[in-house]
Amino acid sequence: MRKKAVPVGIEDFKELIQDEYYYADKTLLIDEMLMNKSKVTLFTRPRRFGKTLNMSMIKYFFDVKNAEENRKLFKDLYIEKSEYFKEQGQYPVIFISMKGIKDITWEEAKSSLKILISKLYSEFKYLLDDLDEFDLPRFKKYLLADIDFANLKNALEFLTRVLYEKHKKEVILLIDEYDSPLISAYEHNYYDEAINFFKVFYGEALKTNDYLKMGIITGIIRVIKAGIFSDLNNLRVY
Repeated sequence: MRKKAVPVGIEDFKELIQDEYYYADKTLLIDEMLMNKSKVTLFTRPRRFGKTLNMSMIKYFFDVKNAEENRKLFKDLYIEKSEYFKEQGQYPVIFISMKGIKDITWEEAKSSLKILISKLYSEFKYLLDDLDEFDLPRFKKYLLADIDFANLKNALEFLTRVLYEKHKKEVILLIDEYDSPLISAYEHNYYDEAINFFKVFYGEALKTNDYLKMGIITGIIRVIKAGIFSDLNNLRVY
């Protein structure tokens, strides 16, 4: 039994478990996803519905980094008794949240996206020592937010590839609140520019990506299934 109160506002699974807050066991979700073998899954739920906490849980479960330490987080939870518990700590994981991209203009949004990608790449600086003469300059440009915006579209796909080459394991890609920048773009009249970017940004990473084990997306609306991302036809909606 947990010792503390209901964890209002806590979105980090590790913090919730280690600080012994009350927790409704959602690890059956991991079991179900592995059983269904969906390549890409979209979860659409209202705000404050626990989407980010669930994505955090998934990250800690699969991530090859700190696998042994993370294994302890799932003690006495449903997934520990599942046949799929052997998948714990087996894959490199990319977790990116788009909820902060809520800019008024497309120029501001482009700057925010560069910063977001830079922060994401900083989590994988350990890859720098293993990159060849072709990939190293490109990785550094993403890391330093010095990349030409046209090449930013391929940031996620490129990162899945170099992670795969490092770990020899397919990558799990988690995209939280994928539709946040699209909602802002619609509200502030730069939707056409935004959608042209995100069609490639999401599509290259999630469709026909040989380095992808599983993609999981959360959001509020089903923009991604409305024919706008016609190339992304390999996802299941929950």
